[in-house]
Amino acid sequence: MADGLRKGLTSYGDAGFSLFLRKAFIKAMGYSDDALNRPIVGITNTYSDYNPCHGNVPQIIEAVKRGVMLSGAMPMVFPTISIAESFAYPTSMYLRNLMAMDTEEMIRAQPMDAVVVIGGCDKTLPAQIMAAVSADLPTVVIPVGPMVVGHHRGEVLGACTDCRRLWAKYRAGEIDDNEIEAVNGRLAPSVGTCMVMGTASTMACITEALGLSLPMSATIPAPHAERFRSAEASGRVAAEMAKAKGPRPSAILTPASFRNAQVVMQAIGGSTNGLIHLTAIAHRSPHKIDLATFDRLGREVPVLVDLKPSGEHYMEHFHHAGGVPKLMAQLGDLIDLDAKIITGQTLRDIVAGAEDVPGQDAIRARDNPIKAEGAMAVLHGNLAPRGAVIKQSAASPKLLQHTGRAVVFESVEDMTLRVDDPDLDVNADDVLVLRNAGPKGAPGMPEAGYLPIPKKLARGGTKDMVRISDARMSGTAFGTIVLHITPESAVGGPLALVKNGDMIRLDVAKRSIDLLVDDAELEKRRAALAPAATPEWAKRGYAHLFNETILQADEGCDFDFMRGQGKG
Repeated sequence: MADGLRKGLTSYGDAGFSLFLRKAFIKAMGYSDDALNRPIVGITNTYSDYNPCHGNVPQIIEAVKRGVMLSGAMPMVFPTISIAESFAYPTSMYLRNLMAMDTEEMIRAQPMDAVVVIGGCDKTLPAQIMAAVSADLPTVVIPVGPMVVGHHRGEVLGACTDCRRLWAKYRAGEIDDNEIEAVNGRLAPSVGTCMVMGTASTMACITEALGLSLPMSATIPAPHAERFRSAEASGRVAAEMAKAKGPRPSAILTPASFRNAQVVMQAIGGSTNGLIHLTAIAHRSPHKIDLATFDRLGREVPVLVDLKPSGEHYMEHFHHAGGVPKLMAQLGDLIDLDAKIITGQTLRDIVAGAEDVPGQDAIRARDNPIKAEGAMAVLHGNLAPRGAVIKQSAASPKLLQHTGRAVVFESVEDMTLRVDDPDLDVNADDVLVLRNAGPKGAPGMPEAGYLPIPKKLARGGTKDMVRISDARMSGTAFGTIVLHITPESAVGGPLALVKNGDMIRLDVAKRSIDLLVDDAELEKRRAALAPAATPEWAKRGYAHLFNETILQADEGCDFDFMRGQGKG
């Protein structure tokens, strides 16, 4: 197989001419023959003025290039789309698969012997890893790293768990306009991803557990010099992989590595989004994520990382306590230490070198966990025949077994219009229900599952309620919230059948979520449902592709035609 500049020649009907033309044009950039005869390492550039999470990407790229060149290979930087969580309409999840396709096709279309993908904001690392698995070119993943913490009135702040907590206080009238404005300028004091265990941090930890990034790369703060030294080392590893033509993702991503990722996700108090993304990644490989196995791991694996929203600390504290290597050391036999990483080392090698930090309390021992069970539980029942997820580590214990009256919102828009209406018939024991917020229904499965506490209840002191939906929730959020109800209501799932006043029973210990309405009545309601029609937004372009081919949450919300590895 051809490599370097000879790889994947443009078709002009004459291979010699194709190479001649390629070299002639690339020499316009000032490259020498010596440079062009080296193995090539492609480097994705996901920087954007709209993406503050990726604000350090230009510096990371320079460090990677340095590492590549110090190892005798040729770095070539190329752009892909960039997705920033709070700047993507209608939701970043809607665009994840587009970024995965863009990245995969650019890896295939351009000559490179290995690739370094740089990402961080919630949907970028999943998209890039999905692409890498499908392209199956030797790949090094570099997370951009978390922000450093902020401070307000002597209190440590972190985006975005404290964004939500303090916004809830503002809605409840506990803090005023001036204070919420001051908080707004202090929540995100540097570039980088959220410094709590949101989706970005979850995916960075999963990536390290899978073996696709260098040890400690998940937790190094974005502005720290160590982040750029790690990027340089990543460039060196990529150059060696380019020369050796491996290992490829298909060699790294084994059943053991996927199991390790699930164990780590449970132990860190990970984002529920991480399960959707890991499922999508696995579906690009010969392997699968089994929800029953994931739930069983949730019963066996304790939460050991004391990090918001499940605990108290922030990502920089996790890092200084020893990061993912120290966590895996504490997990012991729950981790398959024979799994290999991109450097050729095993996790056994990595764990053996984990730092021991006297007095640290961010990473607990197994006999002193934050929570006895893992972050997430998978629920089933007549409301969720194919499953739903709850982040039990960030829920109110008293609500984990609860029966309440349904208060139904037909859509995100309906919720926005009515949730704060003083005349809304709702009390603190009710169950807030949001439907038509799934992959197709919204579209893009927005992070609307964190339904706000109705203002009249919040001002009366209510801090949490059971909330259920076919939407997603930010990993930064706290609350007793059932998500990813599958199938979604827009495709006729049982959530579409719920009526105001119906009783709903949640029992996390029994892993159940049920609508307490008899089968005959449910069948009557189902027969009365209007047939689904193609919405106006889905009649052209990417929206049409999305609406026609998007899979449900239990299959990772990938497109149905993107499962499995690509050819070429």
